[in-house]
Amino acid sequence: MTKPITRRKFLSVAVGTLASGMIGGGVGYSLVEAHKIGVNAVTVPLENLPSAFHGLRIALLTDLHHGYFITREHIRTAVELTNALEPDLVLLAGDYVHNNSKYIVPVMQELGALRAPLGVFAVQGNRDIWINRILTTQSLAQNNITELTNRGLWIQRGESRIWLGGLDDCNEGTPDMQAALKGASTDAFVIALKHNPHYVDFLHDPRIRLVLCGHTHGGQINLPLLGRPFLPLGCEKYPCGLIQGPTSKVFVSTGIGTVFPPMRYRCPPEIALLTLAAS
Repeated sequence: MTKPITRRKFLSVAVGTLASGMIGGGVGYSLVEAHKIGVNAVTVPLENLPSAFHGLRIALLTDLHHGYFITREHIRTAVELTNALEPDLVLLAGDYVHNNSKYIVPVMQELGALRAPLGVFAVQGNRDIWINRILTTQSLAQNNITELTNRGLWIQRGESRIWLGGLDDCNEGTPDMQAALKGASTDAFVIALKHNPHYVDFLHDPRIRLVLCGHTHGGQINLPLLGRPFLPLGCEKYPCGLIQGPTSKVFVSTGIGTVFPPMRYRCPPEIALLTLAAS
C-alpha cells in the first residue's frame, strides 16, 4: 500500500522542483542573452564641446573575445548592426580575441568592414597584448583600422576639431598620457580611448573631457539585490554606463563577447551609440 504524501513533503518537493526549474531556466536564458546584441543609445552632455561636434554619434565596440565561445558570425552581426546605425565615428576598445592568436586575423577581417565618415580607430586590450601584440597591430593596419596606442590625432568636423587620444592597456602594457596627447594644443578638447576604466583615476589633464572604455563586461552577471559580483578587480567604481570620474566623464561599455562562463544575465552584449551634446 502506497503511503500518502504529507503536505509538508509535498511543499518541499514542489519548492525544490520550482527552484531547480528557475535555476535551469536562468542558466538557459543567460546562455541565450549572451548572443543577443543590443544597441545602448546614450546622450553624453559635455561642457565646452565645440559646436560642430554637437550631435556627433560615436559607436563604441569592445571586448569581442572572438574564440571558443564567440563565433565569427557573432562578430559579423555586431559589425552589420554598427554600420546600420551610420555612426560618424567608430572606436574599438580592445580584447578582440579570447585566448588564441589564430582568431586575430579573422576578427580583424570582420572589423575591417566597419564604416564611418570620420574613421575607425582602436587600442589594444590586455588579452590582445599577451596573446600577440605584434600580430594584432599588423592585422589592424591591414584592415584599415587606425591604432591609437599611446598616440593621438585631430578629428576635424566643419571648422572645429577635437583631439582623439588612445592609451595602452595598464595591465599588460604601459599607458603614456604624454605620448597620447603629443600634438594636442593647450586648449584642446580631448576624448580618450582606453581599455581599462580604472586608469581614469590617474588621468588629471583638464583637457580630457571623456574617456571611453571596456574591459569590465559589466560583470556579465547582474543579480537582483546582489548586483555585479564578478567585476574585474579594481573596476568596482566603473562597472558600466556613463560615470563621472575625478576630472572627466567615463563611459564603460558592457562589450560584445564573454569570458568563461559564456553567459550573461541582465547584462546583455551591446554596441554603445554615444551622441555628444553641448551642455
